[in-house]
Amino acid sequence: VQLQASGGGLVQAGGSLRLTCAASGRTFSGYTLAWIRQAPGKEREFVAGIRWSGGIIAYADSVKGRFTISRDHAKNTVYLQMNSLKPEDTAIYYCTAKTTSGDWKIPTLPASYNYWGQGTQVTVSS
Repeated sequence: VQLQASGGGLVQAGGSLRLTCAASGRTFSGYTLAWIRQAPGKEREFVAGIRWSGGIIAYADSVKGRFTISRDHAKNTVYLQMNSLKPEDTAIYYCTAKTTSGDWKIPTLPASYNYWGQGTQVTVSS
């Protein structure tokens, strides 16, 4: 699975951005998709995940109520709508994927995901 993330940028605190993740080469059927971020000097952090079939969703506590992950079957695309952005949301955001087989919930360990896109930078100014 080849993943292409886009939509990052510079925004003021309180603003919004929408990240997009598109797949090339195949559909997302049978996969779990997740957004994972990494801030400078910090470890990678799970942000949100969605099971392509069935739509099970999970969020990190730090983004609940502010971020929304969704999918568009027709476009084979996953989105991350980010509202009420804070400076601490500044990071490179990666679109990632793994096969769903064997998972009864959305994995939150970044190492669980074996397909990674190139990342898109999100910078939130105070």
